[in-house]
Amino acid sequence: MSKHRILSFGELMLRLSSTGASFLENDSPVAVFPAGSEANVVASLAQWGVPCSYLSRMPDNELASQALAVLTALGVDVSTTLLEGDRLGLYFLLSANGLTKGEVVYDRKYSAFSQLQPGAIDWDRVLDGYTWFHWSALTPALNASLAAVCKEALEAARRKGMVVSVDLNYRNKLWNYGKQPIEVMPELLPDCDVVMGNIWAANKMLGTTVMDTLGRNTPPDTYFEHAKESASEVFERLPQCKHLAYTFRFMDSATHNLLYGTYHTRTGDFISAIHETNVVVDRTGSGDAFMAGLIYALVSEKDGQGVVDTATAAGFKKLFVKGDFGNGDL
Repeated sequence: MSKHRILSFGELMLRLSSTGASFLENDSPVAVFPAGSEANVVASLAQWGVPCSYLSRMPDNELASQALAVLTALGVDVSTTLLEGDRLGLYFLLSANGLTKGEVVYDRKYSAFSQLQPGAIDWDRVLDGYTWFHWSALTPALNASLAAVCKEALEAARRKGMVVSVDLNYRNKLWNYGKQPIEVMPELLPDCDVVMGNIWAANKMLGTTVMDTLGRNTPPDTYFEHAKESASEVFERLPQCKHLAYTFRFMDSATHNLLYGTYHTRTGDFISAIHETNVVVDRTGSGDAFMAGLIYALVSEKDGQGVVDTATAAGFKKLFVKGDFGNGDL
């Protein structure tokens, strides 16, 4: 059993996804799944036996109860979630499996979570008994109030000596309140011990270097060199950071996906094997599964190669699972 107890903070939404070629296609039903990056992470961790809880803000209604019940059935403690506010956040996946361009439409404004205000959560009390706090860049992307809430949580976690992990999820469609990530994230990331993302997200949120000549045909060994250079810049900017992982995901067609990862500490750099498939069930959530695999490997105290191999394998296996949550395959 893990010596860590993890609290994950973010918005639990509903994902509405097409089951046909078009979302509004005649006689094509819509599939609905609970979703959200931070929930996806603990959904996997709980299935792997890591004690974890989930904190969100949702209306006190049957729909929210059913979404939370899915997490509970997987082993996640949801008792920390606030049941208040008026509506659930939604997002629409206009393809059946997340494998087309521009397929996501967000409906998160005015959700119960998006209206969370600084001072509403007693973080010192909420974080009692936990050793690890997880969050993602999707939350401060929503509005300035949530960026301030994240700051409160991170300061409390640091006071308590907790491990803090973050996923540098970058969604340009979410940053629409007059701020860019580079104006918000540098104030939040210094409290983080574990950072996951990709070299492009690091550039957006920390201003690290990324070459515009990189592309789909850039060899993995070249990307590895760029990842090491980026990691060096991240470690320089974030003295608290001890672990950094990057994903490299390329999609050539609706079914052909290629995935590998890198992992960096201040003393070593590691790259996974290259995973490739021509059969994809659902691409959505594979990055979150990678994040979960990274956390699992770290709490299991695997060596550097074991960390990147575990994280990458978890992300790859999610490609074959419908919905946002993984199925516990590791």
